[in-house]
Amino acid sequence: MSWVDLRSDTVTRPTKAMRAAMLDAEVGDDVYGEDPTVNTLQQRLASDLGFEAGLFVPSGTQSNLLALMSHCERGDEYIVGNDAHTYKFEGGGAAVLGSIQPQPIVQDANGTLPLDKVAAAIKPIDPHFARTRLLALENTWHGRVLPADYLRAAHDFARERGLALHLDGARLYNAAVASGVQAREIARHFDSVSVCLSKGLGAPVGSVLVGSATLIDKARRWRKVTGGGWRQAGMLAAACTYALDHHVTRLADDHARAARLADGLKNIPNVNVLGLHTNMVFVDVPADRLRELDNHLRAASVRISIGYLPTLRLVTHLDIDDDGVTRIIEAFKTFFAA
Repeated sequence: MSWVDLRSDTVTRPTKAMRAAMLDAEVGDDVYGEDPTVNTLQQRLASDLGFEAGLFVPSGTQSNLLALMSHCERGDEYIVGNDAHTYKFEGGGAAVLGSIQPQPIVQDANGTLPLDKVAAAIKPIDPHFARTRLLALENTWHGRVLPADYLRAAHDFARERGLALHLDGARLYNAAVASGVQAREIARHFDSVSVCLSKGLGAPVGSVLVGSATLIDKARRWRKVTGGGWRQAGMLAAACTYALDHHVTRLADDHARAARLADGLKNIPNVNVLGLHTNMVFVDVPADRLRELDNHLRAASVRISIGYLPTLRLVTHLDIDDDGVTRIIEAFKTFFAA
């Protein structure tokens, strides 16, 4: 029986058609700027999102790091959510590699950073303090779509305070599809945006950072410094282009399956559905049964990610179909019926 993997939308595998596109890709040496497929992807995504230039990189973590290092200098500071990916889950790269001080702010339940708290965190111009340069947001955040009116307010706030504004848009297209708008409508509020193509969009590798030509020139240098220069990367870029052409609108299917999953779990004893956000379902189960549940699900060829908390994040994606959702629900039912 094939696995149904709920751990993340990063586990998606390239489809046969995507593999064919990779095989046919024209390639060249990207460090020399000579890979035509990479160049086309970079310019295509920059144009789609309303920016001058783009840079194809191996991962979202590197894309965000390059953005932070291009916006900020040594001794500068960026303001970020205390549960944001760039702060909590990227190895402290901004501080370790960029000498950039993070200033975390407690996020509201919808993922927004209260702008009054952001204002209070901005440092005065004084040799005693790091220089506050950048505000970084994340959309989606734990599957939650940041409200459009908040994005407008954050943009205006950043302009008034002289801050640049970066978006960790790893799941930007999930936010756009859920909101019924073009991704460009979300991206237009920001000075730079990082987009991951290897999550719900299903490419095997790759993210693109977009911004001004000046910013991307700086980011390209930092990509090389951090070991991210790659050569015939066009095969990977072709997969990303295929994903943009064929896998954006189908994200609505992932959202619908997540809703069906949440509905199917909500009446199972000892399963508390805490929330449904785009392609993510959050549930609480008894903490003392987590390991036992994990073993039971694995026996049914269902993978979940468990940690030290009883809250589970169940993520739908390209490789989970309707039958897979049914199997997940039935596996939970049989476990908690015992």
